[in-house]
This record gives sequence, structure tokens and C-alpha cells, in this order.
Amino acid sequence: MTPYETFLCDKMQGGVMDGFEPLWMPDFLFDFQVSLVEWAIRKGKAAIFADCGLGKTPMQLVWAENVVRKTGKLVLILTPLAVSYQTCEEAAKFGIYAERATDGHARNGITVTNYERLHLFNVDDFSGVVCDESSILKSYDGAYRRQITEFMRKLPYRLLCTATAAPNDYIELGTSSEALGELGYLDMLGRFFKNDQNTCAPTRRYLQAGKNFQQIYEKNKWRFKGHAEIPFWRWVCSWARACRKPSDLGFDDGRFILPPLIETQHDVKADSLLDGMLFALPAVGLKEQRDERRRSITERCDKVAELVATHADQSLIWCHLNEEGDRLAESIKDAEQVSGKDSDDAKEEKFLAFAKGQIKNLVTKPKIGAWGMNFQNCAHVTFFPSHSFEQYYQGVRRCWRFGQTRPVTVDIVTTEGERDVLKNQQRKAAAADKMFSTLVAQMHDAVAIDRSVAYPQKEEVPSWLS
Repeated sequence: MTPYETFLCDKMQGGVMDGFEPLWMPDFLFDFQVSLVEWAIRKGKAAIFADCGLGKTPMQLVWAENVVRKTGKLVLILTPLAVSYQTCEEAAKFGIYAERATDGHARNGITVTNYERLHLFNVDDFSGVVCDESSILKSYDGAYRRQITEFMRKLPYRLLCTATAAPNDYIELGTSSEALGELGYLDMLGRFFKNDQNTCAPTRRYLQAGKNFQQIYEKNKWRFKGHAEIPFWRWVCSWARACRKPSDLGFDDGRFILPPLIETQHDVKADSLLDGMLFALPAVGLKEQRDERRRSITERCDKVAELVATHADQSLIWCHLNEEGDRLAESIKDAEQVSGKDSDDAKEEKFLAFAKGQIKNLVTKPKIGAWGMNFQNCAHVTFFPSHSFEQYYQGVRRCWRFGQTRPVTVDIVTTEGERDVLKNQQRKAAAADKMFSTLVAQMHDAVAIDRSVAYPQKEEVPSWLS
């Protein structure tokens, strides 16, 4: 590097470590997991973006146990619905003490609860917090998201774990940054992005109104500044590590090789057409797409029931509309539905029963059950397309994850009119792949930089101060 480039590197603030040296590193972790956990403990406030099945649960449990041993205080692990049970079962398997709590009373060591029950807990009882499947933070409304971020902000040790950090748009990474005490969401936008209005004011109003990130993106059209894309990824790598397979971190993939994923598209025809139409055309705009979806409910649900009937083993059936869920639950033999009207306890009970093979066919919506659960016992998934790539990815990865031994079949049931919905989902899938590839590449560069010699020169005190 030139002297000026060296000067700039010396001034970089990325990679500041606020944690401590690991106190306990068990032998049940794989080599790549050890690397991630050791870095996260030294970092203190960190994010691990690791794909489904790579062992985020044991990694976050080991991280939490180290914080407990270091501080002598408790750590809170926040999970989606029903995942708290699996987290405690994993802890018991690995000899780590973790207890589930739903009443707001912290337990000894590691306390595990659902995001929905966070308001019951006192932040002063804890020294650290783990957000499992942290990408769902952006799915909550503004008030709920602020509550979670505010709770985390008061704790010295924080860990975010998710497989889908920002599948729809890179600016969603701002939620993770803000929760970790890095750049705030609007500060991140001002540094690395621009929009046609050249102001953050519209975004600030949308955030205050509790709008979701897709609405903010569509209204403001944020995009990278001309010089900022590589610096943005370097900044992300200062507080996050990404891994879709162990070789991303320089380790052998070994047993972390997935069986085949068989995706099949099934087109059905709606019995009715839009008024004035002689044949079906791709729906244009959200209104026509919603109309198409509702007009074809009977045909699509009947096709799913037909596909499920051909599978002797379990099937995981995803839907989006209440009417779809009700019809599927009625038409599919041995099917149980988890719906929004169910209590949290009822939802958890059904999810766990399906995971244990006690329910043959499960019908639910991605926004209810697509995060965190381990359904490796199931190898057949059905899906109706939507604009959310994250819902599709997470829904499929409940079954197609590291540890699955059978090929996983995904049947996508759609209509001619929803062709553009599938194209949009495929576009987002390509963007997500690009994001992870860029993040991994920049991560390798960040790991290669020796931060310990960032300021090699001793300061010189002016003579008039001595």
C-alpha cells in the first residue's frame, strides 16, 4: 500500500473489540463454529449470519454461557414462537443450563423466552441478550421493533443470529446495526445510500408511523452512493460474520453438504377470468395479483391436496390467506392448521407435535411459523408464491437444512396470472445470493487485517504541554 493508503487504514474504526477472551469452548462445536463463537465473544456486540442447520443454537448457547461465567449475571435468549422449547432441549443435550420462562421472572444462568413476551422482563436482570432469527425484527411494527432495540441497547453484550440477514434489500441491515449499537438506521442511510429526494426525512416519517421496510424502500428508492458499496460491506464485516457453508470460513464442508432440493412448479387454471378477459394474462400490479389469488383459491388448494395425497410421509403446507388455510385443513387428510387466531401456547403445541411426528400434515402461514423451527423430519413442502423471498427461503429451509438426510421436494402451486410474482421472487433470490457472496468476500479481507497494530506510532506530546 502507499503511505496514504496505510494512513487511511490506521484511521479505520472497524473491528473494535468490546468483549473478552473466551472462558469456555466445548468440544461439541465444529471447527468453523468455534471460529465464529470466539470472534463473537471477543467482539462483545456481534451478528452471526449463518445458514439454516449450521448450528446457530449451540453457538449462541456457548456465547451466552461465556457471558454468564464472565459477568456472573444472566443472559436472555429471545426466540420465535415454539423455538424456545427446542433451544432448551439443545441446551440440555450439550450440558448447558438454560430454562424457559414465560412469566417475566429470570431464571438462573440462561433464560429463554419468545419475542412476544419480552415486555414482561426487566433489563436490569441481565448482562447479555441473544436475538435468535433476528431478521424478524424488521417484520414487527415500529413500536415493537423499538422496544426490542431499546432493551438491547442497555446491555453490554449482544448477539444477533439469523440465516437471512437482508434478503429483500441491503438497507434492512440497518435494523441489525442499530440493535448492536453500531450506526443507527438513518445514520447508515446517510453515510452509504442516497435517494431521489436526497433526504432522510420521508424515511424518518415512515419509521415513526411504523411502516415496514418494504414500504419504505418502495417509497424512497434507496440505492448505494457511487463510492460507497465496498465501504458498506467492509463496515458490515466489522460487526458481522456470514457463513452459508463451512468453506466460506476456510473450513471443510464435511457433513454439511445438503441432499438434493427438487423444486417443481405446478400451474393451475382458475375457473373464472377477470371481467372482460377472454383468456388469462399475467396479473399487473398488486391489486390484480390479489384478485387472481382469491379467484383461484379452490383450484390451487385442490392441487395442493392432490400433491400431498401422493406423499406417504409428512408434508409442510404453507399458505397466505385465512381462506386458503381453512380450505386446505378441510381437504387434506390428517391435517392440522396453525392460524393467527390460535393462542401462542396452542401454536407452540402444534409446532412441537409436528416436529415430533405426531401430526402428519401441518398447514400454516410463513409469517407464523417459518422462522427457527427444525422440521428435518419432513421432506415435502408446498408453497403458494409471494413477493417475499425471505418467507419462501425460510419456509423451505425448515426442512431442507444441514442434517436433513433425504431429498426435499418443494411443490410450488401457482397460476398463469401470478407469473410476475414468481419472477420477482427469483430476482430477490439472485440479489440475496449476491449479497452473501459479497459479504463473504469482504469478510475474508476483514479477517486478514491485523487490527492489533492499527496505531503503531507512539504519540508525541508538544513541548509547550510538557
